[in-house]
Amino acid sequence: MFGNKSKSIKTLGQTIESFQTMVGEATEIHGRLVASESLRIDGKIIGNVETSQDGVVSIAVGKNGLVQGDIYAYRVIIAGRVEGNVYCTERVELHNGSVVHGDVTYGQIGIEPGARLNGLMISRSKDLDTQDSSQVFKKNWEKITST
Repeated sequence: MFGNKSKSIKTLGQTIESFQTMVGEATEIHGRLVASESLRIDGKIIGNVETSQDGVVSIAVGKNGLVQGDIYAYRVIIAGRVEGNVYCTERVELHNGSVVHGDVTYGQIGIEPGARLNGLMISRSKDLDTQDSSQVFKKNWEKITST
């Protein structure tokens, strides 16, 4: 009746990204970081991580990476830990073992089993909201650059 049917759990698969800048495991940065090229974080950043407003820039937090601050980017891939909000205009991926303590604003989202999110998931889909997610990103960008 309850036969031994093994169900495979599908993962998000490998992301094809190219990272021009890397923050290594032995590196700790304090302060605001603005990236104009895709960035992979395997170390620790205490402060906001931002990307150029009009760029198609990805931010990835590796398994050993930690960001204590908000992330603003086109695409965000998290396998490590984020203690802050994530504002993403295109896609957010939360991989197995990732931990996010904060709200996630996204256009699309992918979540693997084993990922943890302690916050709100806020969709900025055109179907659900009259504002385009890029407009939301621009407003947030203006807020953070005016301070």
